[in-house]
Amino acid sequence: MTIVLFEDHGFLDLLPLVYSRATFNLRCGFSNLREKVEHAHGRPIDAMYVRPSIADVMAERWKLPVNVAPSADRQLWINGRAMVRGAIDLPADSACWDGDALVAASVSGPAAKALTIETMLDSAKLGAALKALRRVEIPAETCRLIRYPWNLIHSNADEIVRQFALHGQGAILGKIYDGVHILNSAAVWIGKGTRIKPCTVLDAEEGPIHIGDNVTLNPNVTITGPCFIGDQCIVQSGSNIRGGTSLGTFCKVGGEIEGTIFHGYSNKQHDGFVGHSYIGEWVNLGADTVTSDLKNTYGAVKVAINGREVDSGETFVGSIIGDHSKTGINTTLPTGCVVGYACNLFASRHPPKFVPSFSWLTDEGPAVNEPARALAVALKVVARRKRDYSEAERGCSCRLCAKQRSGKLQIRKLSRLDLEIQDPDDFVVG
Repeated sequence: MTIVLFEDHGFLDLLPLVYSRATFNLRCGFSNLREKVEHAHGRPIDAMYVRPSIADVMAERWKLPVNVAPSADRQLWINGRAMVRGAIDLPADSACWDGDALVAASVSGPAAKALTIETMLDSAKLGAALKALRRVEIPAETCRLIRYPWNLIHSNADEIVRQFALHGQGAILGKIYDGVHILNSAAVWIGKGTRIKPCTVLDAEEGPIHIGDNVTLNPNVTITGPCFIGDQCIVQSGSNIRGGTSLGTFCKVGGEIEGTIFHGYSNKQHDGFVGHSYIGEWVNLGADTVTSDLKNTYGAVKVAINGREVDSGETFVGSIIGDHSKTGINTTLPTGCVVGYACNLFASRHPPKFVPSFSWLTDEGPAVNEPARALAVALKVVARRKRDYSEAERGCSCRLCAKQRSGKLQIRKLSRLDLEIQDPDDFVVG
């Protein structure tokens, strides 16, 4: 059977995090959603269907057929927003739906030929194409859809616990200096080449701690599980990394972090609290940047999503920050704040709850962070980590720059928030 991961119309509700990646590249726990599908089925996926604007980049990164019709007689199509925790085994010619969103389908023949990327991104067309398939249910413990960024944030602690259990007991493969204290060592994994320096406390009594390879924990760090720290990360002295936190590859962090996902290659090296947030790639949070993740009323947090205000139903929601955005020193982000792609926040007063992509925000007022300038800075930032943009990545960036200059990135007012209204093709890969 051919396994195909696809994006659907729901990608719009995961902005700004999916400007620069497919929905199935979002992280939760140890890994991204694609890797969870592959682990659950014991094999790599065979193909992917993604927005045309990122198709070239996805093909280049993963060396897989992209937006090309599979030829296999039987195909298993899985939504890229699915959090898959077990193998999906559907009867032939059947489909599982969550409202108007397709979760997964086992298709063949005419139904398979009808699945184009244009169909997948249009819920009405997709429903019509698959209306003949028998409707079935998938147990929630096997698979559920991620609808909003805070679903990833609030699933993170449980996902760390689940994935650690798959690895079995803990192990210490790196170097532990004298004066390090480990509580419940059976639930602590320390990878090869990692150094844990004196006066650090690894407290796994409330959940497991997984620390990857070649990580440095400087002196006087406290890590509380459940927690995942990816390869090549650096945690600065005096840091307090609390439960429910995942740090992707090559992050440098300091201060206090709780219940937060850092996608990778991002910095928060100084004091300041970041809680219940999702931080994209190549983000730099200046010294004493603070996120609020709880309202004074203890009420549910409302968040600006795809041109509307959404009640998250959650008491704790911090900030959702897109790739290549930066904050200056002493930046204070309000509860449920959304910061778009390639923003610069340097104002002494609080920024609004929604900061549109390519914003340049100072005490003089909002201005545009010119895309060409933003791309030039991004190239410098990426080069510092020995990375480079490919031609496909630069092509996507240039297309977004052109659309921004032509005025296709529009702003309107809604419920006292500035919200972006954008076409599906207005996305950038970086």
